[in-house]
Amino acid sequence: MDAVASTHERITKLKTCVIIPTYNNHKTLQRVIDGVLNFTNNIIIVNDGSTDTTAEILQSYSQLTIVLINQNQGKGNALRQGFKKAIDLGYHYAITIDSDGQHYPDDIPVFLDALEQEGKPVLLIGNRNMEQDGIPKKSSFGNNFSNFWFWFETGIKLDDTQSGYRLYPLQHIPKHFFTKKFEFEIEVIVRTAWKDIPVKNVPIKILYDPNERVSHFRPFKDFTRISILNTVLVIITLLYIKPRNFFRSFKKKSFKQFLKEDVLESSDSNAKKATSIALGVFVGIAPFWGFQTLLAISLAVFFRLNKVISFAASNISIPPMIPFILYGSLKIGSYFVSNSRELLLDTSLTFDAITNNLQQYVIGSLILASIMAVFFGTLGFLVLNYFSTFKNKKN
Repeated sequence: MDAVASTHERITKLKTCVIIPTYNNHKTLQRVIDGVLNFTNNIIIVNDGSTDTTAEILQSYSQLTIVLINQNQGKGNALRQGFKKAIDLGYHYAITIDSDGQHYPDDIPVFLDALEQEGKPVLLIGNRNMEQDGIPKKSSFGNNFSNFWFWFETGIKLDDTQSGYRLYPLQHIPKHFFTKKFEFEIEVIVRTAWKDIPVKNVPIKILYDPNERVSHFRPFKDFTRISILNTVLVIITLLYIKPRNFFRSFKKKSFKQFLKEDVLESSDSNAKKATSIALGVFVGIAPFWGFQTLLAISLAVFFRLNKVISFAASNISIPPMIPFILYGSLKIGSYFVSNSRELLLDTSLTFDAITNNLQQYVIGSLILASIMAVFFGTLGFLVLNYFSTFKNKKN
């Protein structure tokens, strides 16, 4: 069995199709289609409102599935329509290849090899050699820019995040998207990574022919869209994704394991650990109800402290401790707010009582949080130093 016939069978077995989004690339479209047909007939062409001879070219291919978009709406929308059609046809994976001729169809087996080797759903992105002759400098800069933000948003380091030559696990990408233009290709890989689907590079060849290639990328408009998207993704990363991932990993640990691995055996200095305790205690007592976990982890990341310790210390506001924290806050606040109300640690300590004395509570809780942060931070530092000294003597 030759390699081409083998590829046909592998594509069928893996329930894979090839999606080719196209907009006014009549110079190279036929060559791309013919190249892909050497490996499979499972091809979906998305004609994104082309106004050149694209429609005439497609008429000569009866074996293709064609999705027609009457008016150009952007590459992201074309891919979304292609994904929808592929899912409707029962495909599990889709390889996307640009119609401008820069990708080599004979790299399709590279994606199949990586998918089979992975043995589970994965999103694969072609890794172009951006240092080769003919690659525009702005493309190399844009790719490095995209790589950095993808790493920041997902923790995954890639060499190429902008290549349109990809393999998508159709059943594991988000069902709904927010973007329709070029920035879609960033949104889809970031949000797929957030679903714990591996995102990896595979080596591919690249051809840049300025006489044939037609780019529809608009530097100012599209770069602005990409920047806005990355801003939103970074905010979501800091406020939700990182705390979510951290909380998931923390839940898997027992208290004994946490104490041993993240406190006693952590490579952080005792001063850094103590400061992390102080931060967590301050956030846990301060009037940030509902946002304490988020704030403790986010501030620990920002100040480069121990996230696990800060999160654990912020749990000082567990239910049994809440009445004492509220009472202490109101008591301290009464010394700083005129016309304050004296409350007892009994049934009079109600939600209405707190809201009616909100200023007293807020001021008191911030002072109490500061005092307790200093106390527990200092205590933590002394205890950690004791254990460090004891350990050194033992060794």
